[in-house]
Amino acid sequence: MHLWQQLKSPFAALGPRHYLVLFMAVGTTTLLFGAIAATISALTAALILIGFSDKSSVQRDTDTITGLLTRDAIDDVMSNHLSSLTNNTHCGAIMLEIDRFKLIEERHDRLGVETIYRAIAQRLTDILRTEDQISRLDGPTFAIALAPSKRLDLEAAIQLSSRIQHAMTDPVEIEGVNTYFTVSIGFALSDRIDSVFGSTLLQAATNALIEAQRHAPAAIRSYSPAMRSRIATCNKLAQMVTHALDNGEITAFFQPQISTRSGQLTGFETLARWHHPSRGLVPPCEFLPALAQAGQMHRLGHKMIDDALSALHRWDAQGFKVSRVGVNFSKDELRDPTLVSHIETSLINYGLSPDRLAVEVLETVVADNADDVVIRNLAGLAGLGCRLDLDDFGTGHASITSIRRYAVERIKIDRSFVTNIDNDDEQQKMVAAILTMAERLGLDTLAEGVETIEERRMLASLGCGHVQGFGIARPMAPWDVDNWIHNYRAQSVRGAKIRQKVG
Repeated sequence: MHLWQQLKSPFAALGPRHYLVLFMAVGTTTLLFGAIAATISALTAALILIGFSDKSSVQRDTDTITGLLTRDAIDDVMSNHLSSLTNNTHCGAIMLEIDRFKLIEERHDRLGVETIYRAIAQRLTDILRTEDQISRLDGPTFAIALAPSKRLDLEAAIQLSSRIQHAMTDPVEIEGVNTYFTVSIGFALSDRIDSVFGSTLLQAATNALIEAQRHAPAAIRSYSPAMRSRIATCNKLAQMVTHALDNGEITAFFQPQISTRSGQLTGFETLARWHHPSRGLVPPCEFLPALAQAGQMHRLGHKMIDDALSALHRWDAQGFKVSRVGVNFSKDELRDPTLVSHIETSLINYGLSPDRLAVEVLETVVADNADDVVIRNLAGLAGLGCRLDLDDFGTGHASITSIRRYAVERIKIDRSFVTNIDNDDEQQKMVAAILTMAERLGLDTLAEGVETIEERRMLASLGCGHVQGFGIARPMAPWDVDNWIHNYRAQSVRGAKIRQKVG
């Protein structure tokens, strides 16, 4: 017993269950060999096995990067919280995720990203009560199990979520550089869900997070039963639109652009349209968000590029003079690391010079602090020789510096400035100011949304270079464009002859 007293104290924390194992190991080995050395050896082996068993258990329940709980462990904690509720207490679940996480991944290596994970874990630990438990789930997503409390209501949960967001505003230093980020948060409370279980409460918070991410960055949303059906509808639409892309139901339509000076056709804008088997044409405002949710925007971008360049190649073969074709690119598409190489390959395959492709980007894309991948892609496309058009100009806050930085060649004036411009003096002044700025910067101009001959004439008198809209032609399917070009050319010839006779 003297030997046990000596060995026991360093391992007292192992508890009574482990003492029994140690006594068994000591006793058995002493009887068999009668040697202290063998006893010590067996004791060491037993301790190694015990330590290994405990360590494996801890690893299963603990995230190796942050030391927080794993998903399985937080499920158990949430269930325990629910089982301990009383009539006047509530518990809750919070889900939070880093906004625009892909940008952070692109800027930092794995160790840098893990530094951010650990910073978030520490900040959450500092804010929360000791009885609240935190888990890191997949990647940049964290879950919090809020312990039962009489004070946990909707207002308290919102205040806590705001405190969490505020705590994330301080930068994290990575290799001497400050990295800033925000988080979006969704939460659910036990008293606002029917038939609640640990997993269902966490799922409700996840649904609230999904809703928050639709309004990101730095959004907060509380779970409501309506979210579940809305998210189910969105998920179904995402599956449908992905299937449509796979089956070639989403194709390019083309809307013509003409010169206000000569009346000649100068190009087409490429617009995505979905030919739904039963609904007919589905407008892009309905299916583009679903494609973005499904992570398929890069595939749509490649599809539009191929359709546009294929059409331009065909028009060349038919003798139609179409100077260029424009393709819209969202910020998600501009983050595609294969974008420049895909466009370069496609231009070569169709035998087209790069200056015949206009890359159209929203003003908000260059007004924001664009990330490194977007900047590289825009610079790469400019390096190829592609044109850059700034779309919906006047709706964002693009500076002259950003226009210069991205080598913009043409601005497209948003339709909100064009509608009824022939009768609105204020709109005329604003458009005139935009056109004056463009002229001094050496930029070409195009007005969108032109619907009447009066609007077209007014824009021409103000000095706008090109127009586009229903007043010229609606977006057309590829098989309708050829006839339109032929008819428009014929009308232009007849008009020229009439002007010659009058002259």
